[in-house]
Amino acid sequence: MTLTVAGFGLGGLGQLELQLFADMDGVDVIAGADPSGEARKTFASEFDAPAYETTDELLNEHTPEIVNVASIHSVHREQVLQALDAGAHVHVEKPMTTTVEDAVALVDAAAASDQLVQVGYQRHFDPRFRELRECVESGVIGEPHFVDCHLEQDWVDYAKTWRGDPDLSGGGFLYDSGSHLLDVLLWVLDAEPVSVSATIDESGTGVDINSALSVELEREDGRVTASAALVGNGPTTPDVGDSLDIYGTDGRVSQGESGVARTEPGEEPASIPVEGETDFVSLTEAKLENLLDAIRDDTAVAVPPEHGLRAIALTEAAAMSAERGERVDVQALIENARSG
Repeated sequence: MTLTVAGFGLGGLGQLELQLFADMDGVDVIAGADPSGEARKTFASEFDAPAYETTDELLNEHTPEIVNVASIHSVHREQVLQALDAGAHVHVEKPMTTTVEDAVALVDAAAASDQLVQVGYQRHFDPRFRELRECVESGVIGEPHFVDCHLEQDWVDYAKTWRGDPDLSGGGFLYDSGSHLLDVLLWVLDAEPVSVSATIDESGTGVDINSALSVELEREDGRVTASAALVGNGPTTPDVGDSLDIYGTDGRVSQGESGVARTEPGEEPASIPVEGETDFVSLTEAKLENLLDAIRDDTAVAVPPEHGLRAIALTEAAAMSAERGERVDVQALIENARSG
């Protein structure tokens, strides 16, 4: 069964993902679309396939079975809906959308469609974070009650590109690389965001660079308090540095520079061996393969649109909290978007 793929957004990440698709068995990259003439030229040369200035032009000429959306953040809603209307399954990069309202629209559209939508949060396929989630699910640390996490990157120069224009990106570091931390926090804990209080520093850029979040989470077994630090003026580039420490009633499990470790009460941290690739390309390949497997086996994707909704809801609530100087109800944002 050969599946045809078209790319909406032909920048560096878009072309990497299309190349990974092309290298997979039973996949044919047939077309791409991007407003940049240089990006179109590169795509046409690399893939020996036509490139179009607009997605409308592409869909007038082709009927892809999968659309890979790696465009600027603000057009994700429009392009995902366009792909679904054309009968295509979708892989959409993070953030899924730049507003809660747009995210609700995509969740509802995907639910009403026969097509699948996968959101590009690759940490769901990272064996380190899968181990953390397993430790929480198995109960080896008891009931989780507190989480301390951070993500840092030398991101300030990106603020000089479209990523630093809120009309195109939604915001700054919190909306970009920081989105990965908020998503994996919620996923590992299997929790919903309840409320958030945030302080944000723009570092003279006009968009969020450093953010400190105090988050209240809801799990089936109770509430969890989380502290999340997002440092856009960090030392690491182009990758990120991150850590996640989960405290339970029977100990702690952690992920950081030294790997994954479990600490029992009164004991020293014990390393947990983790097998599997953790580099960016391998994890990107894994998330794309998951979409292909779901299509071929008629199963659910690992990162459905609901994950994109709760991540952007927490993001938007944090930005709102920093602006207002008060705690913001995350679920109320979602409910208002649905009723509005």
